[in-house]
Amino acid sequence: MATYKKRGYKPGNKKEENQTDESAYETAGVLNTLDETASKSEQWIEKNSKPLLITLISLVVIFLGYLGYNKFIEEPKEAEAADELAFPRKYFDEAAVAGSGVDSLLNLGLEGADGKYGFVDIAESYSGTNAGNLANYYAGVSYLQLKQYDKAIEFLSKFKSDDEMLGPISLGAIGDAFSDINQPKDALEYYEKAANKKDNEFTTPLYLFKAGQTAMNLKEFKKAEDFFTKIKENYSKSDQGRDIEKFINAAKYAE
Repeated sequence: MATYKKRGYKPGNKKEENQTDESAYETAGVLNTLDETASKSEQWIEKNSKPLLITLISLVVIFLGYLGYNKFIEEPKEAEAADELAFPRKYFDEAAVAGSGVDSLLNLGLEGADGKYGFVDIAESYSGTNAGNLANYYAGVSYLQLKQYDKAIEFLSKFKSDDEMLGPISLGAIGDAFSDINQPKDALEYYEKAANKKDNEFTTPLYLFKAGQTAMNLKEFKKAEDFFTKIKENYSKSDQGRDIEKFINAAKYAE
């Protein structure tokens, strides 16, 4: 139990005097150590003040440069690219509803006209922008419709998106391209990627079904059964889920 010491208290014996002296000595030692540490720190800062100042200035310059780049270069480039994309998009949209002349409209979208860029030029000239990224998608889908499958795969592979619909559809389109050039293993790989990219009621069952059909063609019946079963269990109300039982049975009893 601690003992309260009144003001003016003097140690009653030699032992207490020694304890008091040792305590004072230890306190003085700690204070001296702190003084020495502070002194060394001051000396280090004084010695390295110039490099520290240069480093600080460099960090400020980098930060301001980053802000300036975004404000005066990146943002105007994004806006310019978006404006350029509107021209070929017009032909792409027209091709989607045209009864004839689809190929010529798609080519106008790809190559541009009247001094305006098409998707191919925008993808190259504005790479790194959102519009440049989208141009890869439109170019890839256009080439797919034109049956130029190698170019379709090239441009679609450059497109990156986490969008709920565009992400899976772009991967599925690569699968379609591989399927059309009779590379079913590659097609299956991309159909699986498309099915797993985003979980929704449209793209997921669509690409699970395509993956199942492709697996059937590859005689990978167990894998096909698994794809079809996922549709039954999780997406029974989708278009693909309506008659999925017969596909499950076809895969189950194929061997």
